[in-house]
Amino acid sequence: MARRVVITGASAITPIGRSRDEIVRHLVEGISGVKKLRNDGLLTEHIQSGVYGTVDYPIEYDFKRSHAKTMGPVSFYACQVSREALQAAGLDPAFITSGRLGVAFGSTHGSPSAQRNIYKTFFTERERGVAAIGAVDYLKSMVHTTAVNITKMFGITGRVISSSTACTTSSQSIGFGYEAVKYGMQDAMLCGGADEYDTTTVAVFDNLLACSTEFNATPHLTPRPFDAARDGLVVGEGAGAVLLEDYEHARKRGAPILGEVIGFSCTNNGGDLILPNVQGITRTLKLALEQAAIGPGAVDFVSAHATATKMGDVVEAQAIGGIYGDGPVVAGLKSYMGHTMGSCGAIEAILTLYMMQAGFIPRTLNLDHVDERCAMIRHALQLIERPVRIAAVQNFAFGGVNTCVMLKRFDG
Repeated sequence: MARRVVITGASAITPIGRSRDEIVRHLVEGISGVKKLRNDGLLTEHIQSGVYGTVDYPIEYDFKRSHAKTMGPVSFYACQVSREALQAAGLDPAFITSGRLGVAFGSTHGSPSAQRNIYKTFFTERERGVAAIGAVDYLKSMVHTTAVNITKMFGITGRVISSSTACTTSSQSIGFGYEAVKYGMQDAMLCGGADEYDTTTVAVFDNLLACSTEFNATPHLTPRPFDAARDGLVVGEGAGAVLLEDYEHARKRGAPILGEVIGFSCTNNGGDLILPNVQGITRTLKLALEQAAIGPGAVDFVSAHATATKMGDVVEAQAIGGIYGDGPVVAGLKSYMGHTMGSCGAIEAILTLYMMQAGFIPRTLNLDHVDERCAMIRHALQLIERPVRIAAVQNFAFGGVNTCVMLKRFDG
């Protein structure tokens, strides 16, 4: 028998802040977290894009050395938000290590800065060769470093899922965690994603001509989801973690309940690995509604993937319009933070939870003139104060991966 799955803890590290109040303030007041790209002395001079969604505030880590020694920057992010989500959920330490709690967490690359250091050492220390690479360097860099460092830090012995599907990494993590709890494989799952600042990530998208380049002198004016003057995505960094739990288990222990996951879908386009596909996205949105057992009219808000690429926004708008018409309000939260890569699904889900609690929908920043090809949906052109009961959080990735997580405000 399927179980209800609720969210009992959440934490985020974002370009627009850490705390719920700070993040909500940025959304309500329309304050961007996009800044100028930091000069790394390596690749910056070869990159056309000069903007980044930057975490530019200090984070106090007090991890034990035995834990920190296997972490690159991405795992520091992941373990910090995981610790805060666990604390917010108030889980008993005995439960955390019981095997009834699992982890679904990932990143796009692992730690690219740790990987770069490995290659740099290997090619500059030729006489020493492989011996010049530290014993824990691989543990810092490997693609599942976030998930296993989380299990190590907290002694989690349940199942481990480490998605690494670029922009759908953390939305898959939430979805797979939701299914594990819903069907009784775990009583709770710690889910999310993280990605660190690294110029190589910008270089990849810059080389694909996918990055914003026209607003290097005015970073707060980009990205521009659905806007006629959009010129590409802005790479960002951050992390997000949510604690998913069986409703009955959460109710019995008197846990705080932030919201409920009521559906999840994940599909692949089965074709081109880069170009978006309206049929694939449409199928994903339909399946999410079916999994949630609701009709399109029940959805109040759509958190669009909306990276501000030329064709991506058009295809997504067409799919949303085909399913929902101009019913729910649609906003692109990346307009505030840039594209936080593997963490975007979790961060956008957490921001959506905050919006549900506070009863508002933020405007899409920099959406001054809606592209006529994206005009068939109901855009958030200004701050809207209204209840949000059900929301769809959409994310799509290179490789043709499409996801949609359905969230519901918890009313008992």
